[in-house]
Amino acid sequence: MTAETLDLPGAPEGHIPVGVAQLFYREIGEGMPIIILHGGPDFDHSYLLPEMDRLADSFRLIYYDQRGRGRSGEGVQAEDVGIRSDVEDLESIRRRFDLDSFAVLGHSWGGILAMEYAISHPDHVSNLILMNTAPASHHDLLRFREHLGRIRPARDIERMESIRSADRYQDGDLDAEAEYYRIHFRAALPTADHVERVVGRLRTHFDNESVRKARAIEYRLYDQTWSSPGYDLVPALSRLDIPTLVLHGEHDFVPVEAAARIADAMPRGRLTVLEGCGHFSYLEFPDLVHTHIETLMQGT
Repeated sequence: MTAETLDLPGAPEGHIPVGVAQLFYREIGEGMPIIILHGGPDFDHSYLLPEMDRLADSFRLIYYDQRGRGRSGEGVQAEDVGIRSDVEDLESIRRRFDLDSFAVLGHSWGGILAMEYAISHPDHVSNLILMNTAPASHHDLLRFREHLGRIRPARDIERMESIRSADRYQDGDLDAEAEYYRIHFRAALPTADHVERVVGRLRTHFDNESVRKARAIEYRLYDQTWSSPGYDLVPALSRLDIPTLVLHGEHDFVPVEAAARIADAMPRGRLTVLEGCGHFSYLEFPDLVHTHIETLMQGT
């Protein structure tokens, strides 16, 4: 573990039993509560630190590793995880912290989970924050893949395919994973330094076996959402009367149009595009992220 990803003093952490799972959580700060959902969906919350903790100056932050990933992996098999269990795990976190309502912040794939939860439990969501969100429909996923094909050099595509097909990667080797994601996130971040900082955090609490399990969970979640031709959260989002910030990067590898479709559909949705920003806005522009979230939470 590198120094920058160490848990900060005064941040209580522990595990919450939910069925077969023990969900790892970390809490820091005071004020209006925000539950933060990591992306991947095969990562854990470590890659969000320490920058996201800046919000603890103003808010009570609750992070957790989603079922079967990171420090929530013990006792969980891939078949124990699906989009519905992920939604209900978030509801269990809400009950554990005795929150009548709270803000949900989802980064990347975490945006899918945030939207799914808000649709299922709208009465408990005070604010919705979709940061560099993944697309909300199968149609937009296809557009995303087309976009990646245009912006990613052919040599990078070939190298990624070569890494993925190798035995080391298939076994969950952490170095092979890091090599793969260095290439993958070149299209998502403006500098090599940013890429290294993200890649260095992705597997802080994983080994080969838990990487393989997290990938299997990822495939299950894709099958239940994006990969289904009829998957589309937008019609349900249009019925949600929740103040929503859709915060996206101008140069995010998820097209801005996918984020705009979400914001446009929501009665109280607002799209904010950060100029010069890629897919990790909390890392690239932490002060602007804090300002925009504070504005949403204050209702201004």
